[in-house]
Amino acid sequence: MADFTQTIAAAYSTEGPALDLGRGVHEGAVSPQAVVTVPLGMMTRHGLVAGATGTGKTKTLQGLAEQLSSAGVPVFVADVKGDLSGLAAPGATDGPAVKRAAELGIPFTPAAFPVEFLSLGGIGPGVPVRATVSDFGPQLLAKILKANETQEQSLGLIFRYADQKGLPLLDLSDLRALLTFLDSEAGKAELTGIGGLASATVGVLLRTLVGLEDGGGTEFFGEPQFQIADLLRVAPDGRGVISCLELPAVQDKPVLFSTALMWMLAELFEELPEVGDLEKPKLVFFFDEAHLLFDDATDAFLDSVTQTVRLIRSKGVGVFFVTQVPKDVPADVLGQLGNRVQHALRAFTPDDAKALKAAVSTYPTSEFYDIGALLTQMGIGEAAVTILSSRGVPTPVVHTRMLPPRSRMAPAGDVDAAAKASPLWARYGTRVDAQSAREMLAARLQPAAAPAAAMPAPAAPAPKPTAANRQAGKAVAGGAAILGQFLNSRQGKAVQRDVVRGFFGLLKKSL
Repeated sequence: MADFTQTIAAAYSTEGPALDLGRGVHEGAVSPQAVVTVPLGMMTRHGLVAGATGTGKTKTLQGLAEQLSSAGVPVFVADVKGDLSGLAAPGATDGPAVKRAAELGIPFTPAAFPVEFLSLGGIGPGVPVRATVSDFGPQLLAKILKANETQEQSLGLIFRYADQKGLPLLDLSDLRALLTFLDSEAGKAELTGIGGLASATVGVLLRTLVGLEDGGGTEFFGEPQFQIADLLRVAPDGRGVISCLELPAVQDKPVLFSTALMWMLAELFEELPEVGDLEKPKLVFFFDEAHLLFDDATDAFLDSVTQTVRLIRSKGVGVFFVTQVPKDVPADVLGQLGNRVQHALRAFTPDDAKALKAAVSTYPTSEFYDIGALLTQMGIGEAAVTILSSRGVPTPVVHTRMLPPRSRMAPAGDVDAAAKASPLWARYGTRVDAQSAREMLAARLQPAAAPAAAMPAPAAPAPKPTAANRQAGKAVAGGAAILGQFLNSRQGKAVQRDVVRGFFGLLKKSL
């Protein structure tokens, strides 16, 4: 035990601020001196929290969110079952958390934390989170619609046309109106030069829109759009605000909420400046039910997710994927997750045994454990941990008995009242229906009925330009011609595409 304690204590020691994960366990006994920590600055190296249902993943998330908040780091968590809402209330003084703290040889002090409750489009309690169709972009929309590669490319064409014609796509009715118009004779003619749109593809997209509208899309898409900067707030006492997206009301709409989480991550990437390595993250983003994001995803979508995860670290954002088995996360993404908290896996079926073998192969060998046996024998609230040290070196795998949360380990009370009392409610609580593509297209299709007699009188002749005005006009015209030539060139068009489109084909309406 002495060799184990010294090895683990030395491997996980750090001089700067760190999150306390728990205490090492060897041969069934807890070693109070084998403190398992992760440096706060290394939380931007991303991570994975995995394990079978009921093994303690949610409580691990809760404990990490608490400590990050206490360190002044804002946190985003997706609360799929409603349990994480308990972060807003102090824990019980006579529950299992007290017993766990005693086992680890640490005091237990209940505490509540600053929580902002959000909801997807106002479905369920929480401040509504909405996005416009334009800002969501064609690639993420294709993922929600379960579109194939051809349909995804067609959506890209539709978004490009809307961008060129200044047609704001705010909600799904705008997209439906645009699809219908582009399938008409007038619409097909306007696509000349930028590609065609098959009627069969339009029909498929219109039909799948019905399912999305009934599956929560009507509520989620629209204005006012949620501003991603509201995830980066700090409470008056200096603790980071925990933004808790309440999802129990949309558990039956997993593709919608998982892709909406990816939109939020993409928005963070688009809006935050480059900062390099920081002493502490600007935000830590916990991506729950991660497997839903990658199921049936196109290659282009997976490439975009991989690139976002790879580059968002330089924006000061750490991303933790939460799922049941590591193989739920593609290898290119998994390879970027430096911090691993693996709760117990079950091997009841041949598929389970294959997943266990794959998980074992991703861990370094250990002089203290048989990793394969360890992953099936750990109890609730225990995990096999390996992280990146402050020097960027992977630490030895350690069987860890995790710290208990200090907040309530059950759902909070009146989440709806807490959300409506938030200052964000005044900004996002009421839906706005602004003029958009639907109204603009309807106006275009109305026949011109104004009689000739109602035409305005001819304008008075313009004054004759002076020599100075003529010279200035020539200069402006010359500059406009040069600019027009560049914008119409291959290089100019490439620049325009790069400016208008970012990751996931997001359209920036401000442009």
